Amino acid sequence: MSDTRERELLVWATTESLRQFPTARPAERLAVVSGDASFRRYFRLTLSPADAQPKALIAVDSPPATEDNSAFVHIATELIAAGVRAPKVLAVEYAQGFMLLEDFGDKMLLPALKAAGEKGASVLYFSAFDALLALQAGLNAESLPAFDKPRLLSEMRLFSEWFCGGLLALELDAGAREVVENAFDFLADAALTQPQCAVHRDYHSRNLMLLDDGELGVIDFQDAVRGAYTYDLVSLLRDCYICWPRALVEEWSRFFYERRADASLAVSQRGYAAFRRDFDLMGLQRHLKVMGIFSRLHLRDNKSAYLADIPLVMDYFLSVARLHPELKDMVVLFENAVLPRAEKQLQALISDASGT
Repeated sequence: MSDTRERELLVWATTESLRQFPTARPAERLAVVSGDASFRRYFRLTLSPADAQPKALIAVDSPPATEDNSAFVHIATELIAAGVRAPKVLAVEYAQGFMLLEDFGDKMLLPALKAAGEKGASVLYFSAFDALLALQAGLNAESLPAFDKPRLLSEMRLFSEWFCGGLLALELDAGAREVVENAFDFLADAALTQPQCAVHRDYHSRNLMLLDDGELGVIDFQDAVRGAYTYDLVSLLRDCYICWPRALVEEWSRFFYERRADASLAVSQRGYAAFRRDFDLMGLQRHLKVMGIFSRLHLRDNKSAYLADIPLVMDYFLSVARLHPELKDMVVLFENAVLPRAEKQLQALISDASGT
């Protein structure tokens, strides 16, 4: 084992797996599944014999100093009750920050979408819409933290601090800072005028799993909030890890809107034209945040793989912002100051990170 916490996690997970499944024989080692964009780490504990049910469990190292494990357990329970396939929490040790979860396997939605292409992706997205509608209907939004203006602004300011100032070493003068802050203020207010509901916050192709029984599993939901009804949809359809033609995204988003409007008077009364604007503006807020987060992961956490995803996020931001006159000053700033430096520096950083 590589460190003390892993050894402690193995001992705890072995004990708890035997408590849950007395006839199983847990492996003597944990296998790394993944780390994510937080401080959590995931490991697979294989159970034998080969026909054991289940075949494996997921042991989670989730340090309580940085991760809200009680929120994870609470939301997982609510999602399952709502008919969403979230992993069952089999055991939890809050003091140490250990959890033992149902194993959803390794089949993320992302590779399946890439394999399916434009013609086949609709079926996969329709399953994701089903799960998202169940999440929005089944999670008690009032029990979740509010995605309020200070939080919305704080997220977008990651763009200024970590992307512009940190990654690009681009110092914004007073005039540029005013332009950026005005854009942030506009986007935050736009999000708050939307109908509010439960929001997953990272509902995208790397957090949706294709399960062996054909269902779609939902993970990484512990940061759920009460926020805008378009947030998770734009996370899914303007995904930072895969891009589709705009016309196809509009087709899929219209399909989701019609189902959502059937279930919500507030959404129905707001109308489709407002929905399209809501969808665009919410995506801009999220993509500003993501540029900052991906930069911070590289600079602070030594997780450089996300650098390769920043160019797509920049393209999302600029192509959509150009459609909204309220953001014309931000577009000019981005095109003239941010984009040239980003194109030059990102290419070198991505090459260094990949070893090429």
